[in-house]
Amino acid sequence: MSEILVVGSVAYDSISTPSGHVDSTLGGSANYFSLAASMYSKVNIVGVVGEDYENEDLEMLTSRNVDVKGLERVPGKTFRWEGRYEGDMNDAITLNTHLNVFQNFDPKLPEEYKGSPYVFLANIDPVLQLKVLDQIEQPRIVGVDTMNFWIDSKSEDLKELLKRVDVLLLNEGEARQLSKEQNIVLAAQALQNMGPKSVVIKRGEYGFFMLSEEKYFVLPAYPTNKVVDPTGAGDTFAGGFFGYLSKTNSVWSTASVEQACVHGCLMASFSVEDFGVGQMKTLDWTKVEERHAHYSQIVSYQK
Repeated sequence: MSEILVVGSVAYDSISTPSGHVDSTLGGSANYFSLAASMYSKVNIVGVVGEDYENEDLEMLTSRNVDVKGLERVPGKTFRWEGRYEGDMNDAITLNTHLNVFQNFDPKLPEEYKGSPYVFLANIDPVLQLKVLDQIEQPRIVGVDTMNFWIDSKSEDLKELLKRVDVLLLNEGEARQLSKEQNIVLAAQALQNMGPKSVVIKRGEYGFFMLSEEKYFVLPAYPTNKVVDPTGAGDTFAGGFFGYLSKTNSVWSTASVEQACVHGCLMASFSVEDFGVGQMKTLDWTKVEERHAHYSQIVSYQK
């Protein structure tokens, strides 16, 4: 088992869905990722929070095998996001974004984090993602996420970054936007040509589509009838993905990233069943094993 480094946002979210509403619930890409990945391995988190970040939230992270030495606390307020979901809840409607202390985030890694073998660069400015990579010593597997804002505003920096990563994880709309291809197969091929060995396109309730070298791997999402809040599902997918790689001490291979995708699906399926990180705070390994066994039956078939 090896440690995982994640660099990303740490936030409080206010979320409305057909199931209800919550104010100031724990969120941010690094929190979602960390709570999922820590089911498998120790996670080292790098981010920034304000004076309003609750000590009980820090204690919850440490209780779940997350090291918070890289979580900087500075004067001001923590990043806050407000959003709403309607209908099939496949797309978030952003109502307000307050970057607060995250606006001046300048990730600096503690010395003990620089040798991390597994590195996930969550959705932040690609210039900052490159800066983090420059601080890492010989990572085994590097994964990256991005979003439409960076694809529009920092496309050249993002393309430089993609030359240096092993796995690109992004959603279907972002894949089409970055590749300029509407067909998902052509989009994955175009993205892989930018540098990553594997491209994982997250498709929400429809699962994922992966291209690794010249091999495709496609599975549906775990069928849950309790979808409360899809916020952070992509980050928990990445957490399960990197958690599996770390737990098994994997080097990059198509076989290892296929199994990592399965565990990504499992973590995302738990995440959507409650608001924010509610489900992830109490999840235990027995539940993961049970769901894995059920999912294996669902996706198997007779040749």
